[in-house]
Amino acid sequence: QVQLVESGGGLVQAGGSLRLSCVGSGASLRYYAVGWFRQAAGKEREGIFCMDSDIQNTYVADSVKGRFTVSRDNAKSTVFLDMNNLKPEDTAVYYCAAEPGRITSVQAMCVNGLPGKDKWGQGTQVTVSS
Repeated sequence: QVQLVESGGGLVQAGGSLRLSCVGSGASLRYYAVGWFRQAAGKEREGIFCMDSDIQNTYVADSVKGRFTVSRDNAKSTVFLDMNNLKPEDTAVYYCAAEPGRITSVQAMCVNGLPGKDKWGQGTQVTVSS
């Protein structure tokens, strides 16, 4: 299983932008379905963007549609989450998670998450001030 490390979080004003990175080591993320999730304090985890390994299938949560995009740099085993027009309600810890091979449903991946702590990074905090 690939090991995941997220980075790029921080404090930003409403309307601003951030780019989060999810770097995979021990294996290439090229062959993994990857999802971005977030969890705000006191709230349940939300799957916001999930895609299979060749990006032919994607799921984007309504809460971020049109504002967040995802891209891959397979040579660097990295998946990026570009967040634009950030809002205070985007404040959360952001996690990436990865599953090898093909998955049945990217929507199910985002809705249900992935079992096993070894499929998740440690998270990066994003705080959006009003």
